[in-house]
Amino acid sequence: MYLTPGGFYFGKAGTRIKTILGSCVAVTLWHPELRCGGMGHFMLPCRGQRRAPQAAGEWDGKYADEMMHLFMARIRSSRTHPRDYEVKLFGGGNMFPALKSRPAREGVSARNVEAARVLMAAYGFKVAAEHLGGDGHRSLVLDLDDGLVYLWYKSMKS
Repeated sequence: MYLTPGGFYFGKAGTRIKTILGSCVAVTLWHPELRCGGMGHFMLPCRGQRRAPQAAGEWDGKYADEMMHLFMARIRSSRTHPRDYEVKLFGGGNMFPALKSRPAREGVSARNVEAARVLMAAYGFKVAAEHLGGDGHRSLVLDLDDGLVYLWYKSMKS
């Protein structure tokens, strides 16, 4: 299945989740015993204005903080815990490295990377691997059969 920006998927073995990343960040989770997990592809750390959705169905995977609510709902419903999952983080590439209008640490890609790291720690996940930052785009595939993530990275400097 293909995950578009803002997309979220959580399921069982037998599924491969694919996505393409620029400044967005993908979070992959995989439970090695149950062979389930998923991917969230967020575009921004949070909404401009904070609001609490009335129902779980109103969380939007475009935002890192809301994507985590989606993951946590699925983790609770599967009666597992964040510590049970292999977590990998990808993306956050600077897609416009030639533009020097603001320091790189203030750009959306850097804010996305920081949000991913902060949220993983806040929810008790241990990150097993990451491929974050840089100045290019990534394609990746998460295989829920074995938890492997296949990554292709293209730097804009090449």
